[in-house]
Amino acid sequence: MNRRRFLAAAGAGASLPLAGCAAVLPGSAEDDYDVGMTAQAFTPYEVTVSVGETVVWENTSTRAHSVTAYGDRIPEGADYFATGGYDSEAAAREAWDGSDGAITAGQRFSHTFEVPGDYTYFCIPHEQAGMVGVVRVEE
Repeated sequence: MNRRRFLAAAGAGASLPLAGCAAVLPGSAEDDYDVGMTAQAFTPYEVTVSVGETVVWENTSTRAHSVTAYGDRIPEGADYFATGGYDSEAAAREAWDGSDGAITAGQRFSHTFEVPGDYTYFCIPHEQAGMVGVVRVEE
């Protein structure tokens, strides 16, 4: 079963007692992303997927963010990923000016993970505030 469809179904059932509430719950039928972004955090902090699956990040805040892999904290042989399409952490950091590589409110970024292991990533402007996340990719 597709992970997003499972989460949507599970979230829809869990949200029934909250019918009428205005908040959209992560994993509910109304969202179609795996990781959201608050002012200074990725939610959830960690997500687990299988090899070949795509993770979708959505900027659910009003601040500009980036999704930038730590080059030395992804598995050997894995493709590097960063908003803006940069091929290295150094290139992403150097280009950051608040618009290059930024995703703004409601925008999305996705990456397909082909190599098992842990991928640690961060938001360039909010790294010092602890905006870091992990994608765990399993066989």
